[in-house]
Amino acid sequence: MSEPRQGQSGRVVAPDGGSVRDLLRVTAPVDLAAIDPRSTPGLPPTEVIGEHRKTWARAQVELVGEELGRQQEMLFAMAKAGSAHRVLLVLQAMDCGGKDGTIKRVAGAMNPLGLHIRSFGPPTPQELRHDFLWRIRRALPPPGYVGMFNRSHYEDVLIARVGSLVPEAIWRARYDQINSFERELVDDGVTVVKVMLHISYAEQGERLLERLTDPHKHWKYNPSDVDSRAQWEDYQAAYAEALSRCGTDAAPWFVVPADRKWYRDWAVAHLLRETFDTLDLGYPPADFDVARERERLAAGGAGTVGTPEMNSR
Repeated sequence: MSEPRQGQSGRVVAPDGGSVRDLLRVTAPVDLAAIDPRSTPGLPPTEVIGEHRKTWARAQVELVGEELGRQQEMLFAMAKAGSAHRVLLVLQAMDCGGKDGTIKRVAGAMNPLGLHIRSFGPPTPQELRHDFLWRIRRALPPPGYVGMFNRSHYEDVLIARVGSLVPEAIWRARYDQINSFERELVDDGVTVVKVMLHISYAEQGERLLERLTDPHKHWKYNPSDVDSRAQWEDYQAAYAEALSRCGTDAAPWFVVPADRKWYRDWAVAHLLRETFDTLDLGYPPADFDVARERERLAAGGAGTVGTPEMNSR
């Protein structure tokens, strides 16, 4: 019998049957140094899936993606019937952490018409005239949609802290503001899935070098990334506090080891699928007489509804 292993939240999770959400959820105090960025929590053992774990995981992402597409459709259909439910995936990571790649691969199987993807860079002059949550509120997905944030309101307790963009008293007050904001979202029907893609210092260096080596990736390189890299420890401390202070039952934080891109995609896909499973999704019943409509269709569309000319009057 295989031994149980300890999840990142400190709870013991059985290797067979423990959910990915349980394995990857973190609780305060968060110690990122204790989480191996190359680990693969929840992945079945080699004797089950074979030696080619990467190939297996990528195939699984496609299969899970099909299920995500079906769940997304039910979410959208329920909104048409008046449901306020929507899902928001918040992705945070150090530079080169894989936010773009995760969105591309995990969202690939969903209907793009039901996706609401937003990326947050430095605030514009207009955004700076408002509080830090103003632009986030404007980017929230409407009911029935799956929203995906590439960076988010957490930049205002990360880069704002490390870069000393605002006084400490201001960014420290934002933890409570964020918790209140996310509680408000949940009460309004938003299911929030917050994921930190956790990469190592060495892996970031390799990815930055790849961008400098491949001319096709020069456009992805930003000299400021090296400046941020020099503040690695400061950012790790900022992340640890943000995850510790803002990981709540209403909106928990999940840390995904992200040095292995194939595992990263597998884990995030499963996090979303398990999240959808908690929403009691389904297709709403028809709000019309199905049998009567079948009769009308068979009769060529004639019936009590009237001709187009009549309906246009």
